[in-house]
Amino acid sequence: QLQLAESGGGLVQPGGSLRLSCAASGSTLHYYAIGWFRQAPGKEREGVACISRTGRMTDYKRSVKGRFTISRDSAKSTVYLQMNDMQLEDAAVYYCAADPSTPQTMCTFFYDYLYNNWGQGTQVDVSA
Repeated sequence: QLQLAESGGGLVQPGGSLRLSCAASGSTLHYYAIGWFRQAPGKEREGVACISRTGRMTDYKRSVKGRFTISRDSAKSTVYLQMNDMQLEDAAVYYCAADPSTPQTMCTFFYDYLYNNWGQGTQVDVSA
């Protein structure tokens, strides 16, 4: 049974950086596309980034493109989200999730029902 655990959240100033990690246990990440999602207080959960099973395809929410980078390390069964030039609106609880059904060369974060396994989340705060 796949289990996901996020880490790396914290408090950062605007313009700062954080790297989130999503570590898998119980199964290999090889069989899953991975997405990062976030939910701010009073707002709907939204997709931020995703990476295909092969790692060759990535996609980003428009507002984070060029600032966030998703990557995966198969040997460590870990997916990362590097967040640079962070803005106040990036503050949220960040979740990683696994999608077992999307073809291995693709990923999408527009249909979160594809993701059937979620981590507990890690809090990210952005404040001066």
